[in-house]
Amino acid sequence: MAKESMKARERKREKLVTRYAKKREELTKILKSTDSSEEVQSAKWNAMMAIQKLPANSSKIRMHNRCGLTGRPRGYMRQFGISRVTFREMALSGKIPGVKKGSW
Repeated sequence: MAKESMKARERKREKLVTRYAKKREELTKILKSTDSSEEVQSAKWNAMMAIQKLPANSSKIRMHNRCGLTGRPRGYMRQFGISRVTFREMALSGKIPGVKKGSW
């Protein structure tokens, strides 16, 4: 079971990512432009500086997948949104239909 502080930190990161997603996307679009004129180069420089001033936790890379039930960070199965340990427990108790013990 994950600590409540770790879960809270992840929720805070999710909020930051959603808050700054649009701004970060616009700035990266400027950075990826292929025009090499003087104006575009200065715009790229300004965009790079603006991205660096954004909070570090507002990047999607900083988010960590956690089990929806236990908060476990390792062995996360994206298809189900839970960890492998929780998946096994639920499969053994019959809460996940169509899964037999020999299939995992």
